[in-house]
Amino acid sequence: MTEHIETMNVSDLPAAIRAAVRSGLVIPAQPLALNADRQFDPRHQTALTRYYIDAGAGGIAVGVHSTQFAIRDRAIGLFEPVLRLASEVMDEYAGSQDRELFKVAGVCGNTSQAIGEAEFAVSQRYHACLLSLAAQADSSIDELLTHCQEVAEVMPLIGFYLQPAVGGRVLPYDFWREFAEIDNVIAIKMAPFNRYQTLDVVRAVCDAGRDESITLYTGNDDNIVVDLLTPYRIVTPQGIKSVRIRGGLLGHWSVWTRAAVKLLDEIHGVLDRGEGIPQELLCRSIEVTDCNAAFFDAANDFAGCIPGIHEVLRRQGLLPGTWCLNPAEVLSPGQSAEIDRVIAAYPHLSDDSFVRENLNHWLH
Repeated sequence: MTEHIETMNVSDLPAAIRAAVRSGLVIPAQPLALNADRQFDPRHQTALTRYYIDAGAGGIAVGVHSTQFAIRDRAIGLFEPVLRLASEVMDEYAGSQDRELFKVAGVCGNTSQAIGEAEFAVSQRYHACLLSLAAQADSSIDELLTHCQEVAEVMPLIGFYLQPAVGGRVLPYDFWREFAEIDNVIAIKMAPFNRYQTLDVVRAVCDAGRDESITLYTGNDDNIVVDLLTPYRIVTPQGIKSVRIRGGLLGHWSVWTRAAVKLLDEIHGVLDRGEGIPQELLCRSIEVTDCNAAFFDAANDFAGCIPGIHEVLRRQGLLPGTWCLNPAEVLSPGQSAEIDRVIAAYPHLSDDSFVRENLNHWLH
């Protein structure tokens, strides 16, 4: 007997989830909790998930770059356990608060692998997959689009424009214009760290007439606040379209998440009231970018980005250490001092007191 594989469409998602995605959410990209032996640490992984929920995040992305792609290695075998645990904790802990989070699964690899990962994500009640195209570095645009369409037949897609510095590739306007025609796309995360390439995606979605059904999310860690503040007026054959980047799916928001939720709420309030943009928000934009440079190790081409996130969470007690699956993946020389500097310079951007008050509860 052929095994029945369950699939999911955007229309199958709960109406409240669709509305929340459309309004704009804080979606942390969850790191991987390991102990000193580089073994999976379910206790701290659970604490992280509870932290994001109590911080007010509207969703969590699991199995993405911040979770370390090596969880898929057969010798490591953590892809399924990590996604399963995160889904269970989101359902149980958020459910105890009468909340439902938008659950995002990272999906990557060749088409066969990506479809298998998407099928597992559906079985674990994830709502959408963030589809990395890093494994298709040499594929043509047509091949990329076919790959995306085949994965979209399994579950809703979040498109992903990943910067080349960490494994992405330049994806032209023509790709995004065709990608926006795929029915089962719910959102696009734009993370090229490039204003021209970000604009290509915005234009493509508007030109395709999908601006009312595909929601734009920032992954541009170098420009988070300005991305969220910027109104886009796009001239299309159907007339002028006005769109905004509504939320963020960010590794940066996996730390100091409570402050990120307050920031997004503040930005939405300013824009919804039609107020001028306060000078203070523009100042904070640069402060957030400065923090990101330290956390993500921009000075060393992002070599220490995952250990940098771990270090901030370690200092708060949410992770036991900065260990990564790859022993060579460590903080860069001088990165810890840079983290010291931004923590001291911008205490208003942290949520240290919130974590201190709740850490024991999340861990136990």
